[in-house]
Amino acid sequence: MGSGQSSLSYRTAFVELINKTQPINAYNDEFWDQFWCGGPTRISDMFASVPGSEIRTLREESPGNLATLCYKAVERLAQLAETSFLTTQDQQIAINCVRLLTRIIPYIFEVPEWRPFFWSVLPAQPDPNPDTADSVPLAQTLVSSLCDLLFCPDFTVHSLTKSGPENAEDIHTIDSCEYIWEAGVGFAQSPPQNAQHDANRTEIIRLLLVCFSETMYLTQAEARSEINKWIAFFSGPENRHVLPLFTSLLNVVCAYNPASSSLPYNHLMFTDSREPLVEAALQMLCVILEADTSNLDGGKTLSDSTTSNGKGSNLFLNYMSRIHRDEDFSFVLDGITRLLNNPLTQTYLPGSAKKVQMHQELLILFWRICDINKKFMYYVLKSSRVLDVLVPILYYLNEARKDKCKYLLIPYSVAQLGLMHIGVFIILLLSGERNFGVRLNKPYSNRTSFDITVFTGNHADLLIIVFHKIITTGHQCLQPLFDCLITIIDNVSPYVKSLSMVSASKLMHLMEAFSQPWFLFSSPNNYQLVLFLLEIFNNVIQYQFDGNSCLVYSIIRKRQVFYQLANLPTTDEEIREVLAKHSGLHRRFEAPPDTDEEDEVEDRTEEDGEGEGEGNEDVFKKEAKEEGLDFVSTDVDQFSQAASLINDKMDEVKNEKGNGVESETKNGGAVVAQGDSEEIARQMSALDGLQTSLTDIPSLTSMTDSQPVNAAHSSDYHLHSYEGEAPSTCSHIPAAASDSTTGSSTGEAVESRQLEWKSGDEASKEEVAKGTTKTMLERERTGGSDGNSRRRLTPLTVPWRPTARWVGSWHEKLPLQTIMRLLQVLVPQVEKICIEKSLKDEPEILKFLQNGTLVGLLPVPHPILIRKYQSNMGTTVWFRTYLWGVVYLRNSDPPIWFDTNVRLFEVQRT
Repeated sequence: MGSGQSSLSYRTAFVELINKTQPINAYNDEFWDQFWCGGPTRISDMFASVPGSEIRTLREESPGNLATLCYKAVERLAQLAETSFLTTQDQQIAINCVRLLTRIIPYIFEVPEWRPFFWSVLPAQPDPNPDTADSVPLAQTLVSSLCDLLFCPDFTVHSLTKSGPENAEDIHTIDSCEYIWEAGVGFAQSPPQNAQHDANRTEIIRLLLVCFSETMYLTQAEARSEINKWIAFFSGPENRHVLPLFTSLLNVVCAYNPASSSLPYNHLMFTDSREPLVEAALQMLCVILEADTSNLDGGKTLSDSTTSNGKGSNLFLNYMSRIHRDEDFSFVLDGITRLLNNPLTQTYLPGSAKKVQMHQELLILFWRICDINKKFMYYVLKSSRVLDVLVPILYYLNEARKDKCKYLLIPYSVAQLGLMHIGVFIILLLSGERNFGVRLNKPYSNRTSFDITVFTGNHADLLIIVFHKIITTGHQCLQPLFDCLITIIDNVSPYVKSLSMVSASKLMHLMEAFSQPWFLFSSPNNYQLVLFLLEIFNNVIQYQFDGNSCLVYSIIRKRQVFYQLANLPTTDEEIREVLAKHSGLHRRFEAPPDTDEEDEVEDRTEEDGEGEGEGNEDVFKKEAKEEGLDFVSTDVDQFSQAASLINDKMDEVKNEKGNGVESETKNGGAVVAQGDSEEIARQMSALDGLQTSLTDIPSLTSMTDSQPVNAAHSSDYHLHSYEGEAPSTCSHIPAAASDSTTGSSTGEAVESRQLEWKSGDEASKEEVAKGTTKTMLERERTGGSDGNSRRRLTPLTVPWRPTARWVGSWHEKLPLQTIMRLLQVLVPQVEKICIEKSLKDEPEILKFLQNGTLVGLLPVPHPILIRKYQSNMGTTVWFRTYLWGVVYLRNSDPPIWFDTNVRLFEVQRT
């Protein structure tokens, strides 16, 4: 029978199933066998023969027939899993059952009343044996059968004995640990690759992912409080294949080398059967490792569910945490870095090497491994190999921040936004360890195709330049990440030995932008960016002064920024005057949402043209021209103008979404526009215009824990001693010079930094409370969509106005003393040298600064304060949403979840 005739017969059987008004007998094997004996030979034909609209019709009008169809398909898989030897016809039947369930199950998950269906018991046979009958839920039967089939000789694994029915191995007695798919962790042999085996594994893993995707059809609140029983059983002790499955999935991913062939353009002539398997295995690993039942809100355990065992342990997490051998760590790290760096690979012949695009899943996997197995993270940090992870992350961040209309209020790709978040979270996690900052001093020589200013320096320079690019030229939706970006630089700053002139200028440029009075007064939390930047400068001056003459030179040239910050307007009248000068900024908020912002940008002049004069402006104008920017209007004014527009627009979008989702849910329609289900090709092309929503990220204070460096290095896995560092506890700081700010004891410095977070926020909340509307009070009580309030650095988020009391609560705590002392000592010396020796060239001034010293002239070094990432429910919810959004969008061929009513996130058409 030809493929077309087979598909037609299959289609006829499905239509008959829908049109039957009476339930079809479950024992009518002649009818049910039509769905797996024969039928479409490609999964795309299967999806075309079973339209989503007809599955819904079957679910609503003939639920008994749909239930029987699922029962019979699972029963057939269970029978095949018990067969000693699968013939070619048996293998095709198994694949057809897998494909049919892959198509149907997402539509069953749409309706909450149908979800307990899979946890019901298989119907009894005509002559059941009461002594052997087991009450096994349908879901457990399905998962167990699929796991058995994943280690079925001559179907998904290479047989260890001679092929044939006379030498068949009992699938229930074989040791699946001998059939691990790839050499690597826990397995030394490398089985021969077989394209058909890879294809069959991919089909089965795809069905398991569909089963696990029940989470996508839960609300955020339900996902936080309910256990995914599918994953719990698959990763639990009742699954006898859990260990070989873990090692097989991990080894297949980490052993994959897409550029293994030395022949150019080889990937264009031959199909790579391993890539689809690696993608499916990678997504499976991420989904299972994310399912940590210890992070549930509702306190439920698996014993509360309908599974018979009652144990909720995720053995995948257990096995991952127990990996400890250096060779295993090296294998995993090599695999992840090889795939992360694959798109960055440069070749003499364009397009000659195969490129893979699975970096989002790889970053999620790397994040989870570091979180689960701290020994692995310390192994990564132990050598410069951490830079093999950092460089591709910075590359992806730099690419993701690009947006031609960065200052326009148009949709920004949520996939790109999610990529930005996870990349920043990973670097924030690594920056909490001393070794990360030390490794950044390695010279950067690999000229990857970064769209950044050309520089000669180290990896710390690369980090700063990319972060500066994100802040100044990225989309406005990235603004909630600004404090994370600055915190990362703050964490590594005590260990950076030498910054280039380019990166030093970038830091000073950020300081100049963030310290503008009107920007500081436009939001309750903007001052914290200035606080972090001052800490960066203080760390470099106190701990790495000798090698950072470029930064010291930049500070001297832009000293007026610090003088103005020290003399910031602090009275109510002065604050009103500052805001009045920028009243045009506030008028911009009243523009209609669809107004093109380019038409509204006003020309502005620099407010700080006095003091240092044209010399300083030329430095930044030249730098801005290299970046393709207008420093005067774009880098300071437009930067903050764009920032100020974010939350107003996001609030509008949230309100629209809140109203829209409710109405769409009531109507039973999908968030995405429904098309003709029979046109699968059109659906797949439509997926290119879809994106999934994300939850708000938690505030920085809830994600980090401030620790003095001595507290940090008390870890059991500290890698280096701290000899030679400045003492972390000092008794006092000398009185400041006449033009410096008030000092405090070093002990008080640590406390003030930690208390400052509270006092500043509490003062802000007091001011906010005075004019808070009922809507904001309700939002504060509910904690937003994810229970975590987002820090916002923009004006008019709430009816809030800066006051003298609020400014005084944080201005007096700004750590300006060290910088003021440096300026007091060095500025006269530099001016004198320039006059006496007629020095006009930068190199000669830098040489003078390199040979200088401030020993005995600066205050006693402050303790190094590191803000370490700490896990919390907010980031757990965010990662779950992001992960399932990636899985949803990446599975477009076939479009498994397209046109279904997912609830964990919203699907938006761009």
